[in-house]
Amino acid sequence: MVVRRRISPGLGAPAWAQTLSPGPEHRAGAAQLPGRGKDPSREQDGHPWEQDHGIRGWCSRAVPCCAIACQALSSPSFQAHVPHLGRMPEVPVSGMIPTCLTFCGTPALLLLAGEHRDVHTTPQRAGNHRVPPSRCCSYVGRRGGGPQAISIGKNCDKFGIVVHELGHVIGFWHEHTRPDRDDHVSIIRENIQPGGDEPPSSSSSSSSFFSSSSSSSSLPWCAAKIGVPPGSVPILSSTGQEYNFLKMEPEEVESLGETYDFDSIMHYARNTFSRGIFLDTILPKYDVNGVRPAIGQRTRLSKGDIAQARKLYRCPACGETLQDSQGNFSSPEFPNGYSAHMHCVWRISVTPGEKIILNFTTLDLYRSRLCWYDYVEVRDGFWRKATLRGRFCGNKLPEPIISTDSRLWVEFRSSSNWVGKGFFAVYEAICGGDVKKDNGHIQSPNYPDDYRPSKVCVWKITVSEGYHVGLTFQSFEIERHDSCAYDYLEIRDGSSDSSSLIGRYCGYDKPDDIKSTSNKLWMKFVSDGSINKAGFAVNFFKEMDECSRPNNGGCEQRCVNTLGSYKCACDPGYELASDKRRCEAACGGFLTKLNGSITSPGWPKEYPPNKNCIWQLVAPTQYRISLQFDFFETEGNDVCKYDFVEVRSGLTADSKLHGKFCGAEKPDVITSQYNNMRIEFKSDNTVSKKGFKAHFFSDKDECSKNNGGCQHECLNSFGSYECQCRSGFVLHDNKHDCKEAGCDHKVTSVSGTITSPNWPDKYPSKKECTWAISTTPGHRIKLTFLELDVEAQQECTYDHLEIFDGKDAKAPALGRFCGAKEPEPIVSSGNKMFLKFVSDNSIQKKGFEATHTTVCGGQVHAEVKTKDLYSHAQFGDNNYPGGSDCEWVIMAEEGFGVELIFQTFEIEEEADCGYDYMELFDGYDGTAPRLGRFCGSGPPEEVYSAGDSVMIRFHSDDTINKKGFHLRYTSTKFQDTLHTRK
Repeated sequence: MVVRRRISPGLGAPAWAQTLSPGPEHRAGAAQLPGRGKDPSREQDGHPWEQDHGIRGWCSRAVPCCAIACQALSSPSFQAHVPHLGRMPEVPVSGMIPTCLTFCGTPALLLLAGEHRDVHTTPQRAGNHRVPPSRCCSYVGRRGGGPQAISIGKNCDKFGIVVHELGHVIGFWHEHTRPDRDDHVSIIRENIQPGGDEPPSSSSSSSSFFSSSSSSSSLPWCAAKIGVPPGSVPILSSTGQEYNFLKMEPEEVESLGETYDFDSIMHYARNTFSRGIFLDTILPKYDVNGVRPAIGQRTRLSKGDIAQARKLYRCPACGETLQDSQGNFSSPEFPNGYSAHMHCVWRISVTPGEKIILNFTTLDLYRSRLCWYDYVEVRDGFWRKATLRGRFCGNKLPEPIISTDSRLWVEFRSSSNWVGKGFFAVYEAICGGDVKKDNGHIQSPNYPDDYRPSKVCVWKITVSEGYHVGLTFQSFEIERHDSCAYDYLEIRDGSSDSSSLIGRYCGYDKPDDIKSTSNKLWMKFVSDGSINKAGFAVNFFKEMDECSRPNNGGCEQRCVNTLGSYKCACDPGYELASDKRRCEAACGGFLTKLNGSITSPGWPKEYPPNKNCIWQLVAPTQYRISLQFDFFETEGNDVCKYDFVEVRSGLTADSKLHGKFCGAEKPDVITSQYNNMRIEFKSDNTVSKKGFKAHFFSDKDECSKNNGGCQHECLNSFGSYECQCRSGFVLHDNKHDCKEAGCDHKVTSVSGTITSPNWPDKYPSKKECTWAISTTPGHRIKLTFLELDVEAQQECTYDHLEIFDGKDAKAPALGRFCGAKEPEPIVSSGNKMFLKFVSDNSIQKKGFEATHTTVCGGQVHAEVKTKDLYSHAQFGDNNYPGGSDCEWVIMAEEGFGVELIFQTFEIEEEADCGYDYMELFDGYDGTAPRLGRFCGSGPPEEVYSAGDSVMIRFHSDDTINKKGFHLRYTSTKFQDTLHTRK
């Protein structure tokens, strides 16, 4: 990282840049604090570093600092604004960076939107410059005296990218822009993206110090940053993205004596802004400990990052940030006594969703009225102005203190010369607790990152009397198991573990909205010691049941309560009147017979206009219902917009749709998915037809009860059934359960389908799967995508499918794919293809489905070792297919020829070999001398090429098919004699 030196007024810098230098003498590096210092007219509380908007640096517990005023980040200036909400993980700003800095404000977190993650501080306009939408960028250091802008745009809701942007906020440029960078890294300019968005103009750069996340996901505009003093006009000679690699001058930046840090979170990756994903733009010049260092990590702060931040903000040596789930700390020199004029701050931060219990086991401080001189102070939050929980001195031990959130601030000061032992304290993270308020948010420990193992958390929610508790899940990802035996969230309708069970939940599907029957709800989250996932986030609120009113909510028949509202409904055979409250008679009905018939209204006459009829058929458990139409005639339309019959599995209008039918063509037999079926007939107010007549019958289905006991898929057969598992899983020995399997596949079939794990449901997080596909020698593999839905990112850095032209990932790459656009078919050059699918720990999508087939022909290389070539992929199992036209080119090294030895030969015989035949050419293509055309039975004699290549052409018509041919080829020095048979 690099810190910017104080800019002198002589450089034309604005007033905010003419402040005190942020620390001791700085060395050049890759980040900047645009001045940090004291405004003499704005001292507060006697501390010269605490001014109202006079400072240029920040106070932040996200980096190890002295007490700097937090007002620059406080509400409303640091209130995150999210224009379009999708999945909404909450990323706490405090606690990301283990230094003494504290990002403070209300709220002190960034809200990251899902599908459209534009996040700006409000107001959106900072100074005279609008915050750019959908970017991953930040001004470097404090800018001006107003709101600070930071953009967490699309694909930026990653922990490392957010921390990287906060590095810019507290004053750091990118590491690779240090003046001494050429001693450490090489910039490969020919691989940098050409063209694209231009750097900002001189007018914008005069006051804009935006810097990008430097991740591959950041967009070019926001990555623009010009290493010139504010108020100066940059001279730009680079094009495309080259300006992101410009080196800064020694008079512009300092690095505080820290060496170049390859591991810095502020360093670019090796292919950032590359013309192609496999082309490097920046590379280290030397090895460290015998290994070429990796660059561009976005998982944590490096030791160099922390050391430089401590120097920049002059962090006190006393105190620290504590982030373990349990620990202890004490006053300096405990128990041997503390010195006068000590000032220490400990910031305790545990994972979000947990609380902290703090116990003082020893206390021996000078006692004074109101603890004015020596004291230890505990605040319920993450900065010195958080709610005070107590100020303690003397020797009386305080009661245990439990935080209301996941952070505590502990401050120790000594003013006297009295010698006491000091204090010793221990803390521990706890989750759960009593929640007594009408609305709020609960999340699993450490959300949105993976929850910790062996956790048990219990929440008891209580809202106002006379209301119910409503739950709406924002996200949900807990280790999947058929009966949720390992990790789970359990919800009970009451205040204890003996209350009525609402449900036990796990897996990746969000539970439906939940409502209690009273004003209390009990929640328990459990994780075992193995697999951990992202967990859950849920909103709770007080809910009223309008249907419990004496008038049934004003509904004539049925009142259906929904979270936040209600609606009226009718019994089967009735439909809602126009006022949406009364019910009136209708056709249709509720049928429970095993078999019977239904007809359109008025059958066999024409049906009347404006009818809406619903039949609900219910068979016994473990039965399925089949519907067969005997006659069908309705008003016809391609999209069945006017009159139609709609058939669904289930009893509701959103059940699985089997089809929507109209016109005069009878539908095929329809079989329900479970033991019920819904048939709806609707006519408009114009053309009427004869309608329909149909009969239904029921048959036992073992899969309809508990899915036949199958965890994934149950396949029903006549009189029996069998269980199957989705891709990435294997069947347990009990033949019913599925377990996650090694995701490495060997595929040898000539054709088939390949899908992402758990298809068609969302693929799991943190998964790596491979498919090694091989086919018959002499043939190639063709991969055709049917569907692609993988987390999108510009360079497919996060979730992606990568395809290689060979047996493993060391082979040449054919492409890396993500997003939702299916690629064109991909064909290998040989008989092997390797696929590798990778998912990270955040967003999961549906995945992909692709088919692989065998394509004949191609180019092969002859070597001293003998190799095989077959006429068709299923040689030996089936005759060659009709309509084949294949060409192989066999090449040897220069100075060598090709030798062909036929093992089997059987092609349809004809006098002139005019139907099916094999042709040989002494060269690369069909213009070379022909060595012969062959058909019939019996292998030809050995063939030797005169040059270094032979072309083989195989043709079959669409009639008679035979066994085909099998030959072996090798390279040879012998080229003098040609053996052919015409």
